[in-house]
Amino acid sequence: MSGDKGPKELDPRWVEQVTEEMKAEVAAKAVDGRITCPVLRKYAEEKGVPYKVAGAAADLQGIRVHNCDLGCF
Repeated sequence: MSGDKGPKELDPRWVEQVTEEMKAEVAAKAVDGRITCPVLRKYAEEKGVPYKVAGAAADLQGIRVHNCDLGCF
């Protein structure tokens, strides 16, 4: 087994709050398909959205969150 858990199930409560603009902005902050937890948390705070919404934006773009200490995403 490779440890792959399969596709992540996205919570519709958070996904429905994601805009196209948010997806594009999160994608622009990603490097090689990854974004750090601190960068994504700061983005959420600047946009005034819950961390879970910012995380859903990343998930919808296929962007992986790494260096996550708090378990927000």
